[in-house]
Amino acid sequence: MSDDTPQPAPYIEFRDVSKAFGDNVVLDHVNFDVLPAETVCILGRSGVGKSVSLHHIMGFLKPDSGRVIVAGQDITDYDEDQLQLIRKKVTMVFQNGALFDSLTVGENVAFPLRESRELNEEQIYQIVDGLLQMVGVQEMRDQLPSDLSTGMKRSVAIARALAARPECVLYDEPTTMVDPLMAQLLGDLIKRLKLQLNLTSIVVTHDMRLAKKLAERVVFLYEGKAIFFGTYAEMEKDSHPIIQEFLELDELKLEA
Repeated sequence: MSDDTPQPAPYIEFRDVSKAFGDNVVLDHVNFDVLPAETVCILGRSGVGKSVSLHHIMGFLKPDSGRVIVAGQDITDYDEDQLQLIRKKVTMVFQNGALFDSLTVGENVAFPLRESRELNEEQIYQIVDGLLQMVGVQEMRDQLPSDLSTGMKRSVAIARALAARPECVLYDEPTTMVDPLMAQLLGDLIKRLKLQLNLTSIVVTHDMRLAKKLAERVVFLYEGKAIFFGTYAEMEKDSHPIIQEFLELDELKLEA
């Protein structure tokens, strides 16, 4: 990025995106953008379209109206072949980890490397070991996912996502159903990877501590609308009653 282009084009952008399932309007004219190498957190209660937003970025869902820009390209009308090229650049860490139960941890991480067919086995093993070390689970390489805790599975899922050498990683509720210590470790890991690999990241969460740690900007969804888009510090000062209620509930959780 040269000095004469202070504001890069967004890597991801929602332009007036709407999506309904039957009568249930999940996204209602939503606008936000994510700059290259920026981390944006999508906040809000359950069922407000946070994960649906990620599925639009991956091309699993199409908007009813509006445009979705990913990797600087308007993917709204892309077919599956075109979307496959986008998914080489943008990868998603699903809430359930989506690991293959019958493969070891190491084989799970090796899977995208084998798919690309560009590397020999020795190179694959070196990369797998490096990735597992990076996310702190290298000693679990030969275990099956069923032997791991939820938090460890998330770490392996992150390593597998990184094996595809993406430009952007989408995280769907990375700290849900893990203990507070593991949540802190996962948050630290996501932050470190972003800095080391210069990743563009979107983190869907209702964990305010995680958002405060990671987000350069925050989108807050409520009843299908983006009622706030800005920095975490600006959100703390925002007078919208729903946002204030969310922040206050989080304070209560921290005190509990």
